[in-house]
Amino acid sequence: MPPRRRTDPADGRAALAVWRAERAAAATQSRRTAVRFTLEELADVAPGNAVEVRVPPDGVVQAVAGPRHTRGTPPNVVETDPQTWLELATGELAWADAVDGGRVQASGERADLEHWLPLQATRVRP
Repeated sequence: MPPRRRTDPADGRAALAVWRAERAAAATQSRRTAVRFTLEELADVAPGNAVEVRVPPDGVVQAVAGPRHTRGTPPNVVETDPQTWLELATGELAWADAVDGGRVQASGERADLEHWLPLQATRVRP
């Protein structure tokens, strides 16, 4: 069963467009909406509970099929900042470059999101 959507896709795409246009100057609410929207998109294309993707302070999602964790720190974690996450989600930054550059911390055997990123252009473009 796919996760319940919290962000209206039209609002998410609009927030992503604001982020693309304004980058660092984008309002916190627009950035937060764009991050949450793209995290929800990831959960749609890679459903599951094996990997926890954290983008503090804007959002977190569980995705990728595999063993589910129930307590404590999950065995598969990806964590990055909002700017890096949005660059990964939109294809402006390659997964390998982000990991090699220390912009993404990924731990666990299922924590490689390269297969799902960038998100399909039709899913994240207005």
